Amino acid sequence: MSGRSGGAGSALTWSALREVKCAELEQAADGWGRVSNRADAVRDRIEGELLPGLRDTQKGEAPDAAVRGLRRLGTNFQYIYTECGLLRTTLNSLAHEIKTQQRVLQGALDDAAALRFTVQADGSVTYPAAGEGLVDGKPLAGGTASGVPNPGMVPPSGLVAPNPNAGKAQDIADRVAQAVRAAADADWRYTRILRSLKAHEGLGVPVATWTDAAADAAAVRDAARGYLKDAIPHDASPAERKAWWAGLTDEQREEYLAVYPDQIGNLDGIPALVRDAANRDNLQLLMGKLEGRDDADSATKLTALREIDRQLRLVPEVGDPPMYLLGIGDQGNGRAIVAYGNPDTSRNVAAYVPGLNTSLDEEFAEGDLKRARDTAAAAREIDRSSAVITWLGYDAPQSPDGWNSLAVAGTARAEAGGRAFNGFMAGLVASNDHAGPNLTAIGHSYGSRTVGAATQQEGGIPGVTDIVLVGSPGVGVDRAEDLGVGRDHVYVGAAENDVVTKLPASEHAVISGIGRALGPVGSLVDLANGGDANLWFGTDPASEEFGGRRFGADDGPPLIAPGRVTIDAHSQYFDPELDSTSAGSIALIAAGRGHEVKQEQSR
Repeated sequence: MSGRSGGAGSALTWSALREVKCAELEQAADGWGRVSNRADAVRDRIEGELLPGLRDTQKGEAPDAAVRGLRRLGTNFQYIYTECGLLRTTLNSLAHEIKTQQRVLQGALDDAAALRFTVQADGSVTYPAAGEGLVDGKPLAGGTASGVPNPGMVPPSGLVAPNPNAGKAQDIADRVAQAVRAAADADWRYTRILRSLKAHEGLGVPVATWTDAAADAAAVRDAARGYLKDAIPHDASPAERKAWWAGLTDEQREEYLAVYPDQIGNLDGIPALVRDAANRDNLQLLMGKLEGRDDADSATKLTALREIDRQLRLVPEVGDPPMYLLGIGDQGNGRAIVAYGNPDTSRNVAAYVPGLNTSLDEEFAEGDLKRARDTAAAAREIDRSSAVITWLGYDAPQSPDGWNSLAVAGTARAEAGGRAFNGFMAGLVASNDHAGPNLTAIGHSYGSRTVGAATQQEGGIPGVTDIVLVGSPGVGVDRAEDLGVGRDHVYVGAAENDVVTKLPASEHAVISGIGRALGPVGSLVDLANGGDANLWFGTDPASEEFGGRRFGADDGPPLIAPGRVTIDAHSQYFDPELDSTSAGSIALIAAGRGHEVKQEQSR
């Protein structure tokens, strides 16, 4: 636009700024938007029609090779969609900033014309004689005021110009200079971005290209902050966010998805299909971002992201619950929210909160996601309108000492996680199509403490009518009725050999010396041989004193197995092969049929 070569100076003049045709920039943005949308449509057709059709009708090496080729092609179109979307927003944001400065400029020019001042080509303003001299009473001489690009940075001289037109002219000159300077800065910034938005040569989209795309997206996000980001209703309620999204034009939605997939994909209240689309794109950008790092934390998260990406690209078998990515991020220990079944269209929606030592790693991507998938598959056999979610939306405590460090874990993570969980569940209520969906909160291990903390927030967990606690070291309250859903809607699973369900309260631990001389293994042995109704975080949920509905669970492997110490009994509640009784009960509750669960005797 200006031929500018650096940030310090500018060849842009006010007359050139006035003549910039922002409509042409917006037309170019529309063109890139159409290309982006076509690439997205082709990608959808590849993944939604061609891949399933090929898998269902063809078998053998050649079809397998074709599937790999189609998946690669789908990734390429995803890249085209992302980069073209960034181009669209870059041009629209540039037009937005230029139009803003054109309005500032035009306001100054209009004021100059009304006062019969002359704005010179260099932006200075000539004003006529005016006022009266103190000595002879004649009009005071006119003059010329030169603009200061940043007048607030210039200290006042202390002199008062005698001609009343001088101050008015100076104000107009300053506004002209400010508009030109701001437009030139925008021109320079966006030129750099546009030059970076280009693909490597070749037909493939290697990892390095996605790394570049992540940097491109970050640059466009930063530049377009005033154009898009400031309007995202982060502080609104989920219902208000849903209404905001519904009120946007198609073009505005497309731009938000292209530039801020991380914001839209993790915004509670936004429809599940939109969040899924945004997070699938953000997943690629996150992987590209982490590829450029060599630290252990990034490597761990990258492995998990790749596994989630692999699962998302699988063509589901007939009858399998479809997979939706409702949240993803690399902050803290990592974030991932994955649904099996659409939580917006399902009458029954259950959200599972994992516990101690859970983070965005390979074990989570394989094990914790499988728990939700298995539960969803079983629940959908009971009621097809069911969805189950794995919710890693908080930093679960990480403990190299294992279960013996629950005292160190404390309640802070649970309290913070409980607040975040309530925001997510409020989003489910807002986006669900049914007037009164059946919502279930499932807490495992320390995740049960997080669910317990969520119930103690004002109003309890939004929409939740049933609570499932498995492998729980306590939930922060002493009675089931304190969880706010009624004691008959609190379900508890506690395997006989699960020592976590027998962890004594902290004061008892001190008396018995647990966690000191015996070390973690010795502590667990001690726990396996004792314990009472007082757990680390309140009364044992499986106890009669607590008053919940305990369902059956396989005893699980004993703590001291031949040749080894194991806590596997803590981890098999959701597994239909290892503990069909517990897994079946959880599925019944998730499907809204908790009243059919067979009750087990309390401890």
